[in-house]
Amino acid sequence: MKNEVIVVLDFGGQYNQLIARRIREAGVYCEVHPYDMPLEKLKALAPKGLIFTGGPNSIYAADAAICDKAIFEMGVPILGICYGAQLIAHMLGGVVAKAKTSEYGRTAISLNANSKLFESLNGETICWMSHTDAVKEVPAGFNITAESVDCPIAAFENAASKVYAVQFHPEVAHTENGEMMLNNFARVVCGCAGDWQMADFAKEQIEAIRAKVGAGKALLALSGGVDSSVAAMILSKAIGKGLTCVFVDHGLLRKNEGDEVEAIFADKNKLDLNFIRVDASKRFYAKLAGVTDPEAKRKIIGEEFIRVFEEEAKKIGAVDFFVQGTIYPDIIESGLNKSAVIKSHHNVGGLPDYVDFKEIIEPLRLLFKDEVRKVGIELGLDSKLVNRQPFPGPGLGIRIIGEVTAEKIRIVQDADAIYREEIAFAGLDEQIGQYFAALTNMKSVGVMGDSRTYDYAVVLRAVETSDFMTAKSVKIPWEVLEKVTTRIVNEVGGVNRVLYDLTGKPPATIELE
Repeated sequence: MKNEVIVVLDFGGQYNQLIARRIREAGVYCEVHPYDMPLEKLKALAPKGLIFTGGPNSIYAADAAICDKAIFEMGVPILGICYGAQLIAHMLGGVVAKAKTSEYGRTAISLNANSKLFESLNGETICWMSHTDAVKEVPAGFNITAESVDCPIAAFENAASKVYAVQFHPEVAHTENGEMMLNNFARVVCGCAGDWQMADFAKEQIEAIRAKVGAGKALLALSGGVDSSVAAMILSKAIGKGLTCVFVDHGLLRKNEGDEVEAIFADKNKLDLNFIRVDASKRFYAKLAGVTDPEAKRKIIGEEFIRVFEEEAKKIGAVDFFVQGTIYPDIIESGLNKSAVIKSHHNVGGLPDYVDFKEIIEPLRLLFKDEVRKVGIELGLDSKLVNRQPFPGPGLGIRIIGEVTAEKIRIVQDADAIYREEIAFAGLDEQIGQYFAALTNMKSVGVMGDSRTYDYAVVLRAVETSDFMTAKSVKIPWEVLEKVTTRIVNEVGGVNRVLYDLTGKPPATIELE
């Protein structure tokens, strides 16, 4: 049975996939497509509802994103969010103008309880605003359904036409009843049954990949992390022995990690996969020599990965498909969804212009990390593997500030191993979203054994996060940090200072680079 679908039309905002995620959490399948998707293709999806996302520009800007007005004639419910709300007003005859007071952050609003969008909600709630323009006049036939002190038209709707609009962002956690609002849109307004589950996603991906690859061959870039491991399971179930998993040891892994990955994936009794390990550390070190810019390092590592994979594909022979465990935060941060480039992920924005494969397959590109883990459980992966600490593809190359050298790699590997060991000993390893040690490019004066030292500072990082789009620092017990610090300074040569990073995301990224 084909699942009901709600389509999110992407106008370039940062949180667009969060909308799709919230709809999926309501049990309704959801896809994200560009705002200028051809109308016939959009109709072919037979959506039960449409959501217009936020966006970075003014509706009156020369490069404003404007969709086909015929969308309003499809007869399906529409919800506009932020820019999407302004777009609805503008296209249907309302007025949008620069607000007297811009609103950013948590804002109290008053709701009209008669709206289906706000069904079961109290008259007052807190939402997340982020806008400079605002709707000044609603189109004919529309009613105002919410207001704030500085935004008299915080929400409006035409219930008869099933067109709804909100100036705030219900998809973010800061909007207290945002999930309920999106659930109401999907289940109450659109009338969706809510019969979609994560198991359906895995099944659909397996069937789609089986149909695409057929009797062909695919090479999967396996890191041993959650994303690539889940991707490997999907491909294995789809094409069996047509899949070869290639693990490139670029010499930038955590301490002993190469051997640990090989022990898991080369064991035919655990996972029946074609597994190849390639020691490419020397070529990566040579390419990174003298390079200090973190974005340049990502690009170099990304291209070198691809070149190794191309070489291995030629050895296997007739490999047309290249598979990656790309997930949605990678895409957003790499700027491939009309958003600003934050950093290039080696498997997305870090790819070279030319890749010698017929097609790249990314079965997880629409999922967040926690959703990927759910798919892994559905596919029968061991929970320890599914909940494994995330590790970036560029590895320690982006956890070492400045030039990458053999000495620095040794330092950060040893410091990180101590940190992970003590976190596990304290029973905190399953409570923290991600934690690691990184090496700064700063040296400072210290005193050890009555002698002067001039050594590196190590930075410890630990964050709480579920989707890896936002994060906050973890309050690790002081005694644990003291023990980690003492051990690193005493046991890791070349380090005389340990720092703890308290910065959240935003404004920082999770990695230190």
